[in-house]
Amino acid sequence: MFRARRAVVDGVEGPAAVRVSGERVTAVLPHDADPAGARVVELAEDEVLLPGLVDTHVHVNDPGRADWEGFPTATRAAAAGGVTTIVDMPLNSLPPTVDLDALRVKQRAARGRVHVDVGFWGGAVPGNAGELAALHEAGVFGFKCFLLDSGVEEFGHLSPRELHEHMAVTAGLGALLIAHAEDGAIVADAPHGRGYRDFLASRPRAAEDSAIGWVIEAARATGGRAHVVHLSSSDAIGAIAAARAEGVRLTVETCPHYLTFTAEDVPDGATQFKCCPPIREAANRELLWQALRDGVVDVVVSDHSPCTPDLKRLDTGDFGAAWGGVSSLQLGLPAVWTGASARGIGLAEVVGWLAGGTAELVGLRRKGRIAVGCDADLVVFAPDERFTVDARALAHRNPVTPYDGVELRGAVRQTWLRGALVSDGQEPRGALLERGVA
Repeated sequence: MFRARRAVVDGVEGPAAVRVSGERVTAVLPHDADPAGARVVELAEDEVLLPGLVDTHVHVNDPGRADWEGFPTATRAAAAGGVTTIVDMPLNSLPPTVDLDALRVKQRAARGRVHVDVGFWGGAVPGNAGELAALHEAGVFGFKCFLLDSGVEEFGHLSPRELHEHMAVTAGLGALLIAHAEDGAIVADAPHGRGYRDFLASRPRAAEDSAIGWVIEAARATGGRAHVVHLSSSDAIGAIAAARAEGVRLTVETCPHYLTFTAEDVPDGATQFKCCPPIREAANRELLWQALRDGVVDVVVSDHSPCTPDLKRLDTGDFGAAWGGVSSLQLGLPAVWTGASARGIGLAEVVGWLAGGTAELVGLRRKGRIAVGCDADLVVFAPDERFTVDARALAHRNPVTPYDGVELRGAVRQTWLRGALVSDGQEPRGALLERGVA
């Protein structure tokens, strides 16, 4: 039994005792309930019991580019950050997960090597619409597409016409299509350069806004479910809200780095901040926070997209040449909590964005909540403890992150996966998940 004076249950923070048997929660009781001989994990006065987080946007890159990130290191980082479930993106690994054979390769690479539970996205690329049904049947959680160059040649991007064609297929399957939404023509016509201001100008808000319009139109025309990944442009919020009001099946995510950092604070040469779409201005950040509070943006995910340090061009500081991606899998909860608490937002609402909402997005019925029948994925969190990030101490493979040296509020002290404490040095016991099973 877990006994906490503060626990987040059913979207509310309050005292609770959580009884666990085997891998599942069997009862949620008043704080002073009789443990009836059970072992008791008593949380300290400064700790809160949370459900394990669900991060549905993680690039593990294994197999093929495991020197960028691999399953053992990524899932250790996840557990250290209170994330008990990740869903792995289909690109940057070799082969990319665009057909059934490639999915089996990915699953073999992960099996027996993961410290948290792991599911997989399939890929939607030119010419593979006929592969989607088999991937869906095999249990992927949906299909990721790019609407401009993905950065890796083996994962092509869809034109607006191909987006409609693929979404017609996913609509027929009842599957979710998720889109990296930037208009490549606008990006190609924008100015480019080495510095951060040059990079920001090269990925203007208009590129996101235009491509999000394509996604809305495809979802409207096909009746399919669509999801916009890593929203950074606040200018798109009105169009998103209007589409949802008319019944378009559209959900949206943003990321901790868009809620934490601002373009004004990114120094030239600090390529650890480069991501696509980019970190924008302070006023834009506040509008993203408001969209979260208003429910227009549904969830927050890491978009952990690492690479080797040389690809970040840290030696030259060239934003135009550097790989775009932020490494942050271990830091999502404290980063979002730091920003939320400063704005008067409660911990229960943060948990909804990082756990309950993400589990619901991909249909993980037993994840993201503390409730009877759910997996006993539990996190002991100290919301008032402050720490300064040391990139070298993080568990992901390469010690590069824009959070290095940043003071954050909130520390994960323990993570429990299906009733067992995840600790350093233990054998991996994470499971591979399939849609509709977990």
